[in-house]
Amino acid sequence: MYAKEITMKFNIDKSFKRLLITLLAVPLTLLTLGIYHGLMQTLYRSGMISQRTFAALDYYQGLTLHGVINAIVLTSFFAVAFGHACMVYYLKMKVRNNVAWLSAGLMIVGTLLASWAMLSGNASVLYTFYPPLKAHPAFYIGTALLVVGTWVAYWDWVSMYIRWKRNNKTTKTPLPVLGTLVNFTIWMVCTLPAAYELLVMLLPWSMGITESVNVPLARTLFWFFGHALVYFWLLPVYVIYYSMLPSLAGGKLYSDNAGRLVFFLFLIFSIPVGVHHQFGEPSITRGMKLVQSILTFGVAIPSFITAFTIAASLEYASWRRGFRGGNYFGWMLRLPYFDKERYLFAYLITGLILFIFGGLTGLVNASYSLNSMVHNTAWLPGHFHMTVAGPVFLGIIGMSLYMLERVTGRPIRLKRIAVVIPHLWMFGVLIFSLGLMAGGLRGEPRRTNMGLSYLNPESPLFRPDWVLTTGMAVMGGLIMFAAAGLFFVVLIDILTAKKTEEEHLEFPPYEVLHDEPRVGILDSFRPWLVVMLFVIAMAYIPVFRDIDNLTGPGAKPYDPENPNPLELFEQRDE
Repeated sequence: MYAKEITMKFNIDKSFKRLLITLLAVPLTLLTLGIYHGLMQTLYRSGMISQRTFAALDYYQGLTLHGVINAIVLTSFFAVAFGHACMVYYLKMKVRNNVAWLSAGLMIVGTLLASWAMLSGNASVLYTFYPPLKAHPAFYIGTALLVVGTWVAYWDWVSMYIRWKRNNKTTKTPLPVLGTLVNFTIWMVCTLPAAYELLVMLLPWSMGITESVNVPLARTLFWFFGHALVYFWLLPVYVIYYSMLPSLAGGKLYSDNAGRLVFFLFLIFSIPVGVHHQFGEPSITRGMKLVQSILTFGVAIPSFITAFTIAASLEYASWRRGFRGGNYFGWMLRLPYFDKERYLFAYLITGLILFIFGGLTGLVNASYSLNSMVHNTAWLPGHFHMTVAGPVFLGIIGMSLYMLERVTGRPIRLKRIAVVIPHLWMFGVLIFSLGLMAGGLRGEPRRTNMGLSYLNPESPLFRPDWVLTTGMAVMGGLIMFAAAGLFFVVLIDILTAKKTEEEHLEFPPYEVLHDEPRVGILDSFRPWLVVMLFVIAMAYIPVFRDIDNLTGPGAKPYDPENPNPLELFEQRDE
């Protein structure tokens, strides 16, 4: 019997239904702006638009809207919506509606404030709070409210988990619940330094209360948050991969304990690696850059475990679907890539394919020497889109359709289109990212409106050798834009269809192939939290000490020819 025949529905009240729809509808509505400005970025960079503004929006204003909406707003709202659904569905407990709506309200108000700042041209600071770029106070206040809203949801889930665990001491914590709590624990820890930067450093500076900020300190606080943010995006999709993808393929998860180990390893490795974004920062010594570079490679361990576990689960599904051997990779042909009744599988498998390339290119960025070659080039957004526009984006939009279909009681009527969207998107991302990365290896810069200079034939800076690579990016961007357009067609069809089923919450069944015993250390947060805090302290206390000693009034002088304090060379000579 295929797993799709085993279903379990959970009835939800009207308040919780409206909550989920709101948390999904707000970011998906704003996504129209994010997608539009993503296409515009490729047109600016290719020289097809050779001006600073288009349709009353500046290049960097559009770049900020694209980054903030796609990478912050969409991901945060979805993570909270999906987190609510997982906690309720797998623990069979209700969230406190007043607390959940307080969380949603803070997030929405914060998003509106930040959106006003960006749309009015007062916050063209990319998607970062990264001095010396300065935004309107509303941008920083809005961002802080968005983050605090997610905290409110997290602490309500912690309360739910403690109550559940009190009554189920010897029962395994459901893997989706464990993954959700790990993800938001990482988020809680990594956003604390970001909150300090926002509220204590940048907001007073933006309001004119203080005249300056310690730029290296602010950047380090940002990247303490900024790289862990990547795993905040990824872990909800990891939850879907482990708990839903195997049954969608027609099989079972190969190992539940492997999934638990993976989530706890992310708890340790995801935060203390932010300095690999600061290899060019002179106020951080090379020793700590090396330490965090090594820790960055450690993040690959849970990814490799996941690759093996999910591959084994999918191969088992293929055997159940009729595969009988013959060659090593023939089982891949038996998977339901275009099965419209299992359209969610298409979003997950195409995202997984893109993530393979995203992970491999990420190892390049973690290398001290290779990073110095590619860091400020188009290589970086090429890699970035293979991760964020790959498994993260496809997982979010696929699961959003799946959840909306059930909580509204309106089944998708355009399932054939729904299953084509992720394959079209994957094809576009591969072309788009290949163009960016190839251009980056040829020196093409990132964050630059090249239509005004390097891709403007009338400019003395014109680079004809970048025409091909930027043209590939445009081609890929147009395909992605078309796929996004089809997604909104399907989304509108759901929201306007006639209700034919009872409103409920339902996920693909979670089944495990091996009946593994409960392992205490893989079902307890305490030891992993202790190790997490120890590793963070080891990785960051020396970094903050370096910044304190090597920046600001009284800092050691630097050699203009080498971004290291002269004192280091003097000590070495002695």
